[in-house]
Amino acid sequence: MDRHSEERVSRAGVSLTAQKPHLTQSRAPLTKSVTVINERGERSAAQIPAERALTIYLDKKELVTLMTLGAEPECLVLGFLRNQRLIDAVDQVESITVDWSIGEGEVGEPGVAAVKTRPEMDVVVPGSAERVVTTGCGQGSVFGDLMAHIDEINLPPDRITQTQLYGLVNAIRLQETTYKSSGSVHGCALFQGDQMLVFVEDVGRHNAVDTIAGWMWMNDISGHDKVFYTTGRLTSEMVIKSAQMGVPVVVSRSGITQMGLDVAKRIGLCTIGRATHKRFLCFSAPERLVWQPETASAPR
Repeated sequence: MDRHSEERVSRAGVSLTAQKPHLTQSRAPLTKSVTVINERGERSAAQIPAERALTIYLDKKELVTLMTLGAEPECLVLGFLRNQRLIDAVDQVESITVDWSIGEGEVGEPGVAAVKTRPEMDVVVPGSAERVVTTGCGQGSVFGDLMAHIDEINLPPDRITQTQLYGLVNAIRLQETTYKSSGSVHGCALFQGDQMLVFVEDVGRHNAVDTIAGWMWMNDISGHDKVFYTTGRLTSEMVIKSAQMGVPVVVSRSGITQMGLDVAKRIGLCTIGRATHKRFLCFSAPERLVWQPETASAPR
């Protein structure tokens, strides 16, 4: 997290607690410069996302391999463990150590994320998943059935105003992103009203939302009065992950799937899609949006 994010969190009145895991700060370059040839046969330099593999070991047992940019790998791992319901509380984890140098030899060799849990917590480590979670959008659930726990979620009764929604969309428009320089990545952000608390990009939107989930845990951020934004479509799993973070409003510049909508309606989560400039579609829980239709025609 950069200095500005820390300042924003401090202003939001967030307090850190004890027993947080120790995290390394293993950042990796987000883009790679390559030579391309355009339609006129001219050579030039272009930036592409620096996709890389990261294998997670939970108490020395191989768990799964994720494909990621590597912007916030420790928070990605923590959020993945949380959203897959492999750990129940952040203090169950003693440390997360990420080492990219292991994968610097051959192409495709993964970096390593070693997760160590606290012995007194008696965390049950499952057997190896023996699979790679690709950069594609259909990550799926590696462990358990997330839907089995959906009815246990009680979202806070928060709302967002239409003016705040427009401010949020504009903040995303002005955000400097890897997407603007190289394309081919998804972005996610957490807002308090129209104030951006954290912004994450990765090769898959599931990685980005998991990273934010891990960041929330590390900084004692609750979903109360927060809004989650994603550039990707709202599938059922994206809706469930947002709800697991306790966030009552989700905004996307893309659309929503039928199952995503069914789940959102079931738990009363407000989903807003096709959100660009001053246009949007509210798919579910419209009562969570304070409607101000007169702002839709106001000058940008």
